[in-house]
Amino acid sequence: MGNIILHDKEFRPFIEATKIDQVITRMAEQMNRELADTQPLFLSILNGSFMFTSDLIKQIVIPGTQISFVKVASYSGTCSTGAIQELIGLKEDIQNRTVVILEDIIDSGRSMKHLLEYLHAKNPKQVIVATLFHKPKAAVCQVPIAYKGIELENDFVVGRGLDYDGLGRNYPDLYILNA
Repeated sequence: MGNIILHDKEFRPFIEATKIDQVITRMAEQMNRELADTQPLFLSILNGSFMFTSDLIKQIVIPGTQISFVKVASYSGTCSTGAIQELIGLKEDIQNRTVVILEDIIDSGRSMKHLLEYLHAKNPKQVIVATLFHKPKAAVCQVPIAYKGIELENDFVVGRGLDYDGLGRNYPDLYILNA
């Protein structure tokens, strides 16, 4: 793991893939126990959550599990814009369903707050939030998170689905922006 350059920024190694994989396994085991009788609909938030979703869902053994995808964006460059765009909508009927939102990272909480409001209007049985990475110090909106992977400081990171203007998602490790 050496430094990487994306556009005009340099990032250094931060968290190795093996540690991230262990965290995802722990999260999957907990979900398998706690959601065993719910026939959950896992809702993956694109684009960033695709790697987390793929790694997690392969370990979910709950009968009746389904998966769907939505795209909600509020990022430009290295900062949240605060403007939420719902780009791809939910097609499944979630009334009286247990919905588990799979998010790559929650920092400001704006996108998640918007998504929670959108989903609650569709009368699900419950909506549960799971995030691989969480930046509590960056929170502007507080959202309930049932499954947290790794807590981060308020630094900009790439890899494991997270990007800098479209680059860096493909790295299995997490990289942090050099100061």
